[in-house]
Amino acid sequence: MSMTLYDAYIPTVRQVLGAMHGLVEKGEAHAKEHGLDDAELINAALADDMWALPHHVRSCWVHGARTLELAPAGEFTPDFSEVPTSWDAMRAMLDDALSKVDGVSAETVNALSGTHVRFLMGGKCYFEGDGQDFLLSFNQPNLYFHSATFYDILRHKGVKLGKPDFLGPMRLQRN
Repeated sequence: MSMTLYDAYIPTVRQVLGAMHGLVEKGEAHAKEHGLDDAELINAALADDMWALPHHVRSCWVHGARTLELAPAGEFTPDFSEVPTSWDAMRAMLDDALSKVDGVSAETVNALSGTHVRFLMGGKCYFEGDGQDFLLSFNQPNLYFHSATFYDILRHKGVKLGKPDFLGPMRLQRN
């Protein structure tokens, strides 16, 4: 059985975004259960020079949904202008990403294979290459990085999470 670019990318993006949704739920529940101000968790980061939770949600939106909007035109520029500031805003951003991912056709994603995509930021081209490689060697690892960091911040702040929380809704059957 051969696998298409759509098969390799889209189900994984859906899984990661679904897991992120669950992590947001658990983070908010932890804050309520322990009488914490939401800002204490929302503004948490692993180190002073790292992003807090909302930026990681935005990054998952960027690498999951925005890339699918821009890459077909051959240029991708990340957008961090709208960072969510609450649990509800994080959920809304993840819902928006899932909606956009669900709205892209297999033909659109598969057509990226063999196309040329440039990564632009601040008017400068940082790298360029095949659309398939762009999705699988840049966007997908970034999606994992930001979701893992979100998970790690919550764990660091005492939220009870396990590997199934990170994995999210897998495509496997459970016995």
